[in-house]
Amino acid sequence: MTRSLLVFLLYACCLPAHAALDAAQVRRLAAEDSSDKVAAIQQLTQTADPDAVRVLKAMAEDTLFLAGDRVVIVDGDKAFDAATGSAIKTPDNPESVTVNNRIRGELASALAALKLFDEDPRVRLASAQKLQSKVSPEMAPLLMRALDKETDDKIKALLKLAYAQANLGNADPAARLAAVKALAETSSPAIRSVLLPLADQANEPDNRVRFATISAIKSIDGRLALTENLGRVFSGLSLGSILLLAALGLAITYGVMGVINMAHGELLMIGAYSAYAVQSVFRNYFPEAIDWYLPAAIPVAFFAAALIGVIMERTVIRWLYGRALETLLATWGLSLMLIQAARIVFGAQNVEVANPSWMSGGIELMPNLLLPWNRIIIIGFALFVLLLVWVLMNKTRLGMFVRAVTQNRAMAGCVGVPTARIDTLAFALGAGIAGLGGLALSQISNVGPDMGQGYIVDSFMVVVVGGVGQLAGAVWAALGLGIFTKLLEGWAGAVIAKIAVLVFIIIFIQKRPQGIFALKGRAVE
Repeated sequence: MTRSLLVFLLYACCLPAHAALDAAQVRRLAAEDSSDKVAAIQQLTQTADPDAVRVLKAMAEDTLFLAGDRVVIVDGDKAFDAATGSAIKTPDNPESVTVNNRIRGELASALAALKLFDEDPRVRLASAQKLQSKVSPEMAPLLMRALDKETDDKIKALLKLAYAQANLGNADPAARLAAVKALAETSSPAIRSVLLPLADQANEPDNRVRFATISAIKSIDGRLALTENLGRVFSGLSLGSILLLAALGLAITYGVMGVINMAHGELLMIGAYSAYAVQSVFRNYFPEAIDWYLPAAIPVAFFAAALIGVIMERTVIRWLYGRALETLLATWGLSLMLIQAARIVFGAQNVEVANPSWMSGGIELMPNLLLPWNRIIIIGFALFVLLLVWVLMNKTRLGMFVRAVTQNRAMAGCVGVPTARIDTLAFALGAGIAGLGGLALSQISNVGPDMGQGYIVDSFMVVVVGGVGQLAGAVWAALGLGIFTKLLEGWAGAVIAKIAVLVFIIIFIQKRPQGIFALKGRAVE
């Protein structure tokens, strides 16, 4: 028994003891001079000691106090010695440690650096991401230790960037040169800002480092320009998807009846307000299922807009076929009536239509290129609606009748096609598709009585450029105009871009009045 006890004591003596923090070092956290506090914070950070996290966190939370010559942590009615962590009697009149904005920034960076040694990879990843925006040269040794210990490839890549940023302040030009070359491979605007001062001779005396920095900035600028253009193309695709949904219905009604419907934009508005109404119902009666209000709003938006379309066609438009000017003026009057009706029912101010949680966030392809989920889903939704319309127009009896009336109304009537009923159904279908466009638009734009006014002209441009009654032409025209507009906006601004698009369309129509895809049929011949 005695022998076993002796072996146990010898083994215990061989275990590494956990040393307390240096009391003098901790005492410097309460120094009068902020520079002394910063130096103490940096020294504690270098220890990578879990007790350092405890002390620095207390300082950040304003629970660190000075009691005589000892720094203590006061947590409610309990007190602890900051250096040893042992419980002590609560001091009578402790003096709070002053923490200004500079110290708080240093504490945030120090705590982020110390979390690089946490056992949870998610904590280490968050810490590494936070250090990308601010890292000091003093952190280089600590980052190197974390880099040697890290096993996760994603975290390791971030640590390499942070370590390179820390070495930009290294006294050795070779270390600074290696850091610049490592950072030159990134596409981050933040790293470009970090490198920018080193391109000035006043800040970087070594020519090799300075020239490498200039070259690195040019490389980063090239990649940033590429990602910006990719972002504009994606924004153009999402805009084109909205235009496609708006123009599909217009292409059907204009192709079948030749009606210039100036109230088509208000059909989008009806679809958007349908989404708002369904959202309100879910909030009041089914709050636990609020994330699913949008799928429930799809049939509501379609049938609400289709019903308004049928009423418009039956009461006004049917009596004005073949009279283009009167139809244009009448539908413009209908648009004003619908706008005023929306103001009376929903108010003149914009209403909030929130994205469901599954449409929040996005896919980060590059540091400055984020593809939002709401726009990705809208593009997919537009393609799905396009597929349904194609199936309806090419694989169903109704679609065959619509195509027959579009190509030759008189001959279609002679062979038994009910042209009047087809007019109503086609108008309802076109209005319903516009309602779906308004539903999609509600997820990326404000919903208000005037929201449809900005899309009616663009929708007609899509129809004219694509070719009357041509689904393929509408697709190419909508996506092309959307991308073209967004690229021009990035280079020349929104106003110049709109003018340039109008000039392009005028020239295009002069050269090819039938559009991208010409309508086929005896009526054309």
